[in-house]
Amino acid sequence: MTVAQESRAQESRAQESRAQGNGTRTVGPDAGLVVVGSGPGGLGAATTYRDLRPSSPVTILTADDRLPYDRPPLSKDFLRRETSADDIALQDEGWYGEHRITVRTGVDVESIDPRAHTVTLAGGETVGYASLVLATGAEPVVPPITGVGDHAFFLRNLDDATDLRDKAADADSAVVIGSGFIGCEVAASLASIGVATTIVAPEEVPQQARLGREAGERILGFLQQAGVSYTGGVTVEAVESGVVRLGGGVAIDTDLVVAATGIRSSSGLAKAAGITLADGRVAVDEFMRTDVADVYAAGDVASPVNATAGRRIPTEHWDDSSAQGEIAGAAAAGQQRAWDAVPTFWSDIGSASIQYGGWGDGYDDDHLVDRGDGALAVWYRTGDVTVGALTVSDDEDYQIALKLIAEKRPPAG
Repeated sequence: MTVAQESRAQESRAQESRAQGNGTRTVGPDAGLVVVGSGPGGLGAATTYRDLRPSSPVTILTADDRLPYDRPPLSKDFLRRETSADDIALQDEGWYGEHRITVRTGVDVESIDPRAHTVTLAGGETVGYASLVLATGAEPVVPPITGVGDHAFFLRNLDDATDLRDKAADADSAVVIGSGFIGCEVAASLASIGVATTIVAPEEVPQQARLGREAGERILGFLQQAGVSYTGGVTVEAVESGVVRLGGGVAIDTDLVVAATGIRSSSGLAKAAGITLADGRVAVDEFMRTDVADVYAAGDVASPVNATAGRRIPTEHWDDSSAQGEIAGAAAAGQQRAWDAVPTFWSDIGSASIQYGGWGDGYDDDHLVDRGDGALAVWYRTGDVTVGALTVSDDEDYQIALKLIAEKRPPAG
């Protein structure tokens, strides 16, 4: 199905949903916008809607007990005690009042009634909406490892990061399970504050399957420069108090364990409401519209169509979530802005600053170009088309890559 066909089908289903709900809707169009979730997608939706609808109510409902905050520092600056909880607030408390955005913290949304245009909170309270944006994000995957749920830290929110930081203050050693970017960032941060840290992962080098052998070897070098040990090609069989047990009878004594084993979309609320999912995420078109009237989704919970790629491109990164939230907020206010940007993200591992742009859903081959003095670019292609690029200290190649990816041209490297 093409992007245009996907969009038409999505809108057709939404129109049918709207027609079915006309007789049971209990709130009027002046109910405004309700956003579930306070991450970048949620705040982006609320802010954009407020700009376009100055007089309509805007409410953010979040299970978090804090106002919206910046999450990327949790595995880096915050963990290293270089920033505080106040430093990572996205806006000060007064800003929400000035912009007439109501944020209700510590609130659990239990269900959505799309026909009535209401959400029900824990305790039974109902909140009406004219438009609803789901920005519920994702939750850590708890792997099927004996004891991991009892003895490992998972990092997803500020409370998790605070608990980990407090524990690290008294720790001499740590094991991080998983070599994704969050795992690498956490490991490098722990090592930088004097905690002897080891990453254990099934891949011989970090992120080999996702980014290729050459990129993985460079990431391994960044970890080693940061003082992190890496044990690859292993499986974790159990986590116990003070020890991580690997396959083959190997045991690693440790003061703390962090499980950085991926995330899963928090799409249960949408699924229960009958909203269509795609591979476990909320299916939306390039305007962030679901197939249910007046319901939108953005960020880690969504599987959006990218107009440039011509297919669904799920993402898990801050900038993309924020952009999708803004698009959802605009659509809720009656303006269509298609998501057509190439997804991007960045990561700091020790002293290395990594940037990536691309579709992130596979490639045929990769090619590393060493620019010297620590700068490099890894080009990813499918056929003759650039589909991604990873750079380190090489902003020129990064900007070129984004243009080549968007224009579906061959790599420059």
